[in-house]
Amino acid sequence: MIIYVCIGSSCHQRSSYHVMKELKSLIGQNGLEGKVSLHPAFCLGGCGDGVTIKINEEIISGVGMGNVADLFKARVLKTCL
Repeated sequence: MIIYVCIGSSCHQRSSYHVMKELKSLIGQNGLEGKVSLHPAFCLGGCGDGVTIKINEEIISGVGMGNVADLFKARVLKTCL
């Protein structure tokens, strides 16, 4: 599984680096280092909606520190475990 986190200017202002750091932590906590790779990306197309991420081919906008853990559980853990 590949996760991209937008680090473009709009997402950066909405704390994309904190989202990326939290995703990295969640990947490590769940022992998914060999199954999930995390990468920065520039503009995934959801600039007005908050931090945008891409999980495999699915674009998800409006990601933030308040929902990133739930999103990880629902989209990543369900697929990888």
